[in-house]
Amino acid sequence: MEISQNECLIELSGFDDLARYVCAFREYPRRVFSHEFDGSRIISSSLPLANTLLIFYTSMPKFGRYVSYQINAGKEICNIVDSTKNISHYAPVIHMESEISSLPEKSIEISDQFHPIQVQDLGSLARLTYDPEFPDEQNLTLYALPRKKSWVLGYITSLDMDEVYYNFNYVNLDSEPNKHFVKYQGNRGLDPEFSNSFEHGFSYLPIIKIKKGYPIFGFSD
Repeated sequence: MEISQNECLIELSGFDDLARYVCAFREYPRRVFSHEFDGSRIISSSLPLANTLLIFYTSMPKFGRYVSYQINAGKEICNIVDSTKNISHYAPVIHMESEISSLPEKSIEISDQFHPIQVQDLGSLARLTYDPEFPDEQNLTLYALPRKKSWVLGYITSLDMDEVYYNFNYVNLDSEPNKHFVKYQGNRGLDPEFSNSFEHGFSYLPIIKIKKGYPIFGFSD
């Protein structure tokens, strides 16, 4: 069976979400592209799936060569800069004149659509980010998106058999998250909590906020 390959563009809530996605807790930040889209300049980074290229994007706040991401006094600072002279994490920005991929932008059916699976609580979702097969290469990214009259927070996993199947493991939230990280406190036997600042001795999971719901996440309502 021939499976068509395509791309799916997903708009983020803002530039800080993109900077967090490409830099936070990554030893090697992801590449970032700037290009024209619907008449304006955007900045984006991709997540390749088996048959789909997920492209996370937001409007480009200013022109520059690097996305800069640093933690100062326990809080994150996100920017676009021209040099790497300061202590920071830097994601290189590649400015494009052509389309960033040759894949079709729209498809009637996305073969890599996620299967939504509800997780009981936030602690279970946080523990799901541990992968025993790759304990030193953890993917910690959580995705928040609106659903119905509230929001969900989820984590993407995959099952590689004859084909690759993707799950969006999620918890329901009472409201839109206004903080950028989940602070995990398992070493103290406490429940996770949302946080905008960092303290030593805790693990943190970055939250990437998506502007609206998209069919690829598998929710039918």
